[in-house]
Amino acid sequence: MPPHEPDRPQDGPAPDTRAAAREAAAAARLLGRQLGILAAGAARGAGARTRAAAEGTAPLLRGLSERLRRPRPGRLATGARAAGDPAPVPRGWRGRIAGSPLRLALLALVALPVLGLAALVVTSFLTLPPLGGAALDPGQRALTVEADDGRVFATRGAFRGQPLTAADLPPHLAQAIIAIEDRRFYSHWGVDLRGLFRAAWRNAVGGGVREGGSTITQQYVRLTSLTQEKTLRRKVQEAFLALRVESEMSKDQILLGYLNTAYFGAGAYGIDAAARRYFGKPAKALTLPEAAMLAGLVRAPSQLAPTRNFGGAKERADVVLQTMVEIGAITAEAADKARAQTITLRTPPETPPGTNYFLDMVAGDAKRLADTPGDVTVRTTLNLDLQSLAEGVVARRLDAEGGKKKAGQAALVALSKDGAILAMVGGRDYEDSQFNRATQAKRQAGSLFKLFVYLTAYEKGYSPESVLVDRPVQIGDWEPQNSNNRFRGAVPLSTAFALSINTIAAQLADEVGVPAVIETARRLGITSELPNVPSLALGSAEVTLLEMTRAYAGVLANRMPLDAYGVHAIRGGTPQPLYVHPDPKAAAALPGDTRAMMLDSLQAVVDGGTGKAARVSGIPVGGKTGTTQEYRDAWFVGVTPDMVVGVWVGNDDNSAMNRVSGGDMPAAIFRDFVQRASAQMAKGRAKRPSAARAEPAPAAPVAAPPGAELRGVPEVIDTGTLAFRGRVVRLLGVDGEGGALARQLARYLRRREVTCSPGADAQPGSAALRCRIDGDDLAALILAAGGARASEDAPADLLSAEEQARSERVGLWRRER
Repeated sequence: MPPHEPDRPQDGPAPDTRAAAREAAAAARLLGRQLGILAAGAARGAGARTRAAAEGTAPLLRGLSERLRRPRPGRLATGARAAGDPAPVPRGWRGRIAGSPLRLALLALVALPVLGLAALVVTSFLTLPPLGGAALDPGQRALTVEADDGRVFATRGAFRGQPLTAADLPPHLAQAIIAIEDRRFYSHWGVDLRGLFRAAWRNAVGGGVREGGSTITQQYVRLTSLTQEKTLRRKVQEAFLALRVESEMSKDQILLGYLNTAYFGAGAYGIDAAARRYFGKPAKALTLPEAAMLAGLVRAPSQLAPTRNFGGAKERADVVLQTMVEIGAITAEAADKARAQTITLRTPPETPPGTNYFLDMVAGDAKRLADTPGDVTVRTTLNLDLQSLAEGVVARRLDAEGGKKKAGQAALVALSKDGAILAMVGGRDYEDSQFNRATQAKRQAGSLFKLFVYLTAYEKGYSPESVLVDRPVQIGDWEPQNSNNRFRGAVPLSTAFALSINTIAAQLADEVGVPAVIETARRLGITSELPNVPSLALGSAEVTLLEMTRAYAGVLANRMPLDAYGVHAIRGGTPQPLYVHPDPKAAAALPGDTRAMMLDSLQAVVDGGTGKAARVSGIPVGGKTGTTQEYRDAWFVGVTPDMVVGVWVGNDDNSAMNRVSGGDMPAAIFRDFVQRASAQMAKGRAKRPSAARAEPAPAAPVAAPPGAELRGVPEVIDTGTLAFRGRVVRLLGVDGEGGALARQLARYLRRREVTCSPGADAQPGSAALRCRIDGDDLAALILAAGGARASEDAPADLLSAEEQARSERVGLWRRER
């Protein structure tokens, strides 16, 4: 409902207002025609006057020149009047000037701006765009992305929401918008001259632009029919279109149209989208303080969006409430009550940078699976705990060894047994490069491809006990070589696979036929081009990490092929889901003995072969290493009872690394990830500390012997070292930082008591202590806020805290890439 005005009814605009608007629009059209006629006549008259002035001025100028050249008698050199000369009489000077060129110049100075303005008005009127010509594309939509447990962790695109109807418009929302944007909305006929002069006066007095003079109608036509360029022509067209809209639409229709198209920040277009984006509710459910906050955003949506400037948005909402009191829309008591209410934002956190590789893939999948207009919510397969763990493991290994081993990039994909993508790391830093090395990069697979060779051989009657001779081999013009340039003689296939003997794989492929090997790879889901050449047995074809991980997962799940997917379901504005991932259909399976032999061969690689670095205590692990020529690519794909994890390490420019094989960095990354991921999956979803919410990590129980506890207000030496009355204490699992981070920690701990004691998870002989403040683990708080790095002896909970800070780019991780 509009705000209360004593001199008009409450049920919409008076009929005479719309009639006045129609008359004004007609008058504007007539004005345009008359101005065109006047402009043409003025141009003709100006030309005639100019010619006459030139003809009349020429004799005058010639006479003046002659008088200047003729010397006047009695004139002193200094220009003084001689004695006895009569004083000059100024008689007739007004008349001479009145007929001089000065008069014409003055007339031109006045006429030319008027003619220019008239031409601008006429041109603007004749080039008016159609109403609604700049409306937003209804096909654009926003994605709200959820993890596998329903937690919202990202949003993408422009939110549109549902179009608001008159029945859904809360009265206090309409009152708030009108109060702060156009308090005379129901009185003017599209252009408010009084408001325009008021805004001009306040801006002049204030020394800058403090108030706009556009009405809601003008803003509506600018949003739907014009560009946002700041020119006089656009303002004139805006006024003409406002007159037309007021003559064709009711005031309530204009207000609803404006609310449905205005931008409210954070990618939200329209009041319903803004209500859902900021408060998690439809527009019709907004409270008075929430409505006031949204009404205050439209003047500066990017600057005042509460997700980034909640204080500024709250101050602006208070201004809106006060304005509503001034126009009589609400009482002062209602405004005070609204200010006292707590406004709770229900918005997703900032998207963790590392998840963007996965989000890029999911956005394409969502468009393909449910290409319908409107905002959608996508429930994905991503496990946020495992994703954070994967990002931290990859970054830590590259930081520690990448420079020395000339390895600049890495990628990781973790799949569940049914093919759900649990975690995906597409590169070292998404902000530096958006190229997804897990799904887009095609690199030679090396010995990783031997999976298909041995599977084909096992299906054709070979077994792990079958013996072939490791010897020099020539197949056509191709002579495969072993990595150590040695030959072992007769070896069983189980040993040949575990040690990745190239000559054996080449002989097997030649025996069973390269086309049969290609067929096996296709059945397991390899879609990349596979050339029918002997060297294919050693991985000369280029494939993606996701392809190869999916193929190994197919062996674990005994499905050919296994569908690797990232979307569980897609929901739109209706209760019925737009898409639900279907139950797996019947698929081809490997013969039982073939699969068992292949799994045994994979486990032999980790137990005593090239993948020994991937062994995880207490967990049966199988896998296969892969290394290409000159160490350009290094791979490891490993399987556990619960998941399959693929890792690639290399350089984007395909340059050689410093002897990095698949059993080196890739196997170590796999081990670091699986060891902790399996523990998380076994105990369920553990609550991780969030640096964004300053949430402490769950600390391990402290088992301190009596008398070993330290208590007091410490001094800060660095973020990992404290001093209690002269005794220096190192925090368990923290490599301290000095400088600004240490000063911030000192301010945080000022006059607060800290308790330190030996931790149950401390290594024997370690002098490091676990310290707590207000019941929270201090080391976890520091690491979760990015105040330090985790040390080599850091327990799992502290490593998780560091990984969360790294993924959220807080503290010292904000400075580093």
